[in-house]
Amino acid sequence: MRTPSEADREFWRGRLLAGGFTAIPRWTLDRVPGVAEHEAPIPGEDVATLRRLADELAVPLSSVLLAAHAKVLAALSGEREVSTGYVAVAGRRPLPCRLTTEPGSWRALLLDTHRAESELLSHKDFPVDDLRRELGLAEPSFETVVDLTGGLGVGGDPVLAENTVLSMGTSWHSGRLVLRLRYRTDAIDAGYAGRIADYHLTALALTAADPDAEHGRQSLLSNEELLFQLDRLAGPRRELPDHRMHELFEQRVEAHPDAVAAVHRDRQWTYRELNARANRLGRALLARGLRREGVVAVVMERNLDWMAAVLAIFKAGGVYLPLEPHFPAGRIATALSRAECTLVLTEHGSTTTLDQALDSLPGVRKLSVDAAYSEDHADGNLGVGVAPDQLAYVLFTSGSTGEPKGAMCEHAGMLNHIYAKIADLEVRAGEVIPQTGPQCFDISVWQLVAALLVGGRTLLVDQEVILNVERFVDTVVDCRAGVLQLVPSYLDVVLSYLEQHPRDLPHLHTVSPTGDFLKKELVQRWFAAQPKIKLVNTYGLTETSDDAVHEVMDRVPDAERVPLGRPINNVNVYIVDENMSPVPLGAPGVIVFSGVCVGRGYINDPKRTRLVFMTDPHCPGHRLCRTGDYGRWRPDGKLEFLGRRDNQVKIRGFRVEIGEIENALLRVPGVRDGAVVVTGDADRGKRLVAFYSGRRPLDSAVVRDRLGELLPEYMVPSAFHWREGLPLTANGKIDRRTLTALAGELGIVGDGFQPPSTPTERRLAAVWAAVLGIPQDQIDRRDHFFDRGGTSLSAVTLAITLDHAVSLTDVTRHPILADLAGALDGSSGQGAAESLGRTSSSN
Repeated sequence: MRTPSEADREFWRGRLLAGGFTAIPRWTLDRVPGVAEHEAPIPGEDVATLRRLADELAVPLSSVLLAAHAKVLAALSGEREVSTGYVAVAGRRPLPCRLTTEPGSWRALLLDTHRAESELLSHKDFPVDDLRRELGLAEPSFETVVDLTGGLGVGGDPVLAENTVLSMGTSWHSGRLVLRLRYRTDAIDAGYAGRIADYHLTALALTAADPDAEHGRQSLLSNEELLFQLDRLAGPRRELPDHRMHELFEQRVEAHPDAVAAVHRDRQWTYRELNARANRLGRALLARGLRREGVVAVVMERNLDWMAAVLAIFKAGGVYLPLEPHFPAGRIATALSRAECTLVLTEHGSTTTLDQALDSLPGVRKLSVDAAYSEDHADGNLGVGVAPDQLAYVLFTSGSTGEPKGAMCEHAGMLNHIYAKIADLEVRAGEVIPQTGPQCFDISVWQLVAALLVGGRTLLVDQEVILNVERFVDTVVDCRAGVLQLVPSYLDVVLSYLEQHPRDLPHLHTVSPTGDFLKKELVQRWFAAQPKIKLVNTYGLTETSDDAVHEVMDRVPDAERVPLGRPINNVNVYIVDENMSPVPLGAPGVIVFSGVCVGRGYINDPKRTRLVFMTDPHCPGHRLCRTGDYGRWRPDGKLEFLGRRDNQVKIRGFRVEIGEIENALLRVPGVRDGAVVVTGDADRGKRLVAFYSGRRPLDSAVVRDRLGELLPEYMVPSAFHWREGLPLTANGKIDRRTLTALAGELGIVGDGFQPPSTPTERRLAAVWAAVLGIPQDQIDRRDHFFDRGGTSLSAVTLAITLDHAVSLTDVTRHPILADLAGALDGSSGQGAAESLGRTSSSN
């Protein structure tokens, strides 16, 4: 045995410090501890071909086997760089072996693996454990171990090392080379072990068949597993009625014309009245030349006339384009222009920014609903033919290039989604469904019309009611709402209120969190407080006609994460790699949708459409839609969310492209360069923080106001920080990782810091710290609640935490901590201060 050299020492120091842990999927429903084995003979013709290839390349057969193992690990883990334990000498502990599977041919993969193996073997005598102790590193933890020395042969030790899930080796048996796997039965089952063995055999067979083929474009999946993923994991096939949504509504009008269809504040319309109003508006649109798939924008508040306007557009064969009245004029103009919209339905009081937008669009006409009603059109059904694949609506979402993109959804996809909601949320005949989503939020569509298909009523809830959680809960109870869909952050607010003020919700039977990641802790709290009310977790995109995956829960799930669930009717979900090939079951990959849910693309934007939409190679006639999310299949056939893969984030349930905000930031005079990062977490809520450089710092209020003219409120960062120059990575790009860390630290005590000075200020600071998720000692008495990351939602949380010693209006009028404390001390007297003291001390 040679004496280890300093080169050995440097080799192992770099390898140990670099670390590298490759996890493989857990795939079993029966977690019984134990160890089992699986054998798979390697076909003799493949062995012969691979030996010839090995001889040609002057490498041992072990390198060929190790390369196949690296390819399998890459497929199972979703990583190009993989690590495994490598037994270099029979009976000795495995050494850390790091391998790369960068794109290239099987031949290149084999040669790269051989170099890594040779380097490892040349250092095999170094006392790795001694260096590990010297460096203060933990014991090695390999999920997989490769033993090509024969140690896994017949009669080998069946015990796996701690933390090792799978060992792979080969042995000769009766003249045949046999692949042998040993695995932990509490991590993977026999069927999955068999599939892993088959992946190895497939990798070897593909190498033998064509060593110069690109391995990244060849799948390891068998036809059987591919068919299982395409068919068995798809949503149930259900035939949709040969009618559009508005036609089904018309059938309900015939069945019970005098039943109440919709309620807003103290107004209500029957089915007959709603239908008549929609028909008159529809005829007014047709009289102005509306043609099939002509886009009609609706710039109105969420009220009964808005509801009639949406139905009118569907009835007339047009395309509904919602734009909120308070959107900046530039954003409204951009959407109207991109959608080639020439007609806008609006109402008095909702035209301020619309009129500004129309100044630059002389070809767009405006029609108020009052004017349309006064034309006294007939109120009978229009009878316009509308096909299932006809466009129903266009919803604009945030775009990375600085321009919003308009997702086009068809009638069949919309109806399929509505029926899935009715089925999985158990929407009953006569159900009351609160409509809470903003017009530009995709959930607003089903909330608006689903009740009309079951003879129920839509309850239009004003935003001011939603922001007063007590009034909102009262509304849900008093109006006998049966189902409710909310973003998780607002569900948390409602639940916090109910925990402090318990009350019965006698008619509510199902609540559906949507629009963001649902934490298990929130689910646990919900079922502790409301064990009889189901939760339905949902997942989908605006581009997939809203939610396309549902998980119905009547108790807390056993898994660590709350699953997304299973695809809804007539929907396929694939988990794919970068080449759009399905990955092994349980492996991470990009979530892709197919089926009736997938929309037509982005309106008048073929370039971005091609990046996201394509033809489904597995299902002729269907479109694919790539998401920006990673996920994987679980053994129970449910989808699990693993995170985003691109530059999109969810802020208060809205999907936001960071690039669009950065583009707007760069348009602010005085800003030379800019970047926006996300800080916070799912517990306290995420917030956007902007960094910019320029000749001098700008007034944050000026920057905020300028962005408010260009972007919706939810896309405006909560904080702005000037830097002489933004940090860069080695390749010259903005270092977002550094900025993200910096965003979490900012707000820390700086020059002129003034800590809270009065008892009320100190108590209020303690509550701010809890609500905003920032250390109390970093809160200045001059801090602005909304500048420190506060939102309307967190202001509601603040009011609840203070047991309503302050209201949302108080926080809005007095956002400075010292001012709010002064208002508490001055206007409410000692009673409010004492109430605040009791609240903060109880936290």
